[in-house]
Amino acid sequence: MPRSFEGELRADGLRFAVIASRFNDEIVSGLLDGTLECLARHGATDDAIALYRVPGAFEIPTLAAKLVSDCDAVIALGCLIRGDTPHFDFISAQVTNELSRISVDTRVPVAFGVITCNTYEQAVERSSKGRGNKGWEAALAAIEMASLWRKLRTKES
Repeated sequence: MPRSFEGELRADGLRFAVIASRFNDEIVSGLLDGTLECLARHGATDDAIALYRVPGAFEIPTLAAKLVSDCDAVIALGCLIRGDTPHFDFISAQVTNELSRISVDTRVPVAFGVITCNTYEQAVERSSKGRGNKGWEAALAAIEMASLWRKLRTKES
């Protein structure tokens, strides 16, 4: 049987930076509510969560790069809705690539809660309270990955 490593869904003792864009704020507010509810339900205290607001999704990676050294995981929240120009494609690709690069380069989990939707209705569906809230899902991924990283660091010591 191979050795197995897995993070736990316990946020107590972990520090989180949550970066939420203000663009499409009515949608991002739902993602943020889901994120904060998930973190609290899994044991994160208010003083272990730092919330940062930025103008739009494009600004998230720059701040994430600055914050990774101060936390166990970053949770990025934003909403991009396809329009009539290629702007959506440029921004969504750049944000996705940069957040992934930051996580890999720094070895700090960056959870991706930036939703990319074709319609406003899809965005509402993914940010509404309850099952399927992508902010909740991003927080859950952040908790599990931060927990796993902590286990691996402890194992290496």
